[in-house]
Amino acid sequence: MEETKRQKQVGKLVRDEMSDIFQREGMNIVDGGMVSITNVIVTPDLLEARIHLSFFQINDPLALLKRIRERAWEYRKQLGQRTRNQLRRVPEIYFYIDDTLDHVFHMEEVFRKIKEEREAQQPPTDA
Repeated sequence: MEETKRQKQVGKLVRDEMSDIFQREGMNIVDGGMVSITNVIVTPDLLEARIHLSFFQINDPLALLKRIRERAWEYRKQLGQRTRNQLRRVPEIYFYIDDTLDHVFHMEEVFRKIKEEREAQQPPTDA
């Protein structure tokens, strides 16, 4: 089902505000790695926001995700303070790992290996 215009608007608002909150809290750079918000999906009733996080060079992404989830109520409170004039109800926020970047790196590695195998199997051409 396609997102409505209002879902997209609320999702963009949540993404922008949460990105700013993460920057102010220092959560965008953790343990020498980076955390970024890649996507926010808002349910049709606008009561839940599913925030997808991308981790770059983080040693233990699951532990960091757990720390972020433990502080979700604080982030929701800050989000409510920032959006009190724009939203009637602040959506519950849930955090998930976005592993598309890992998938992209894996696929590039697979394609590189396939290319190397094909080049190794081709007989050399004499000019």
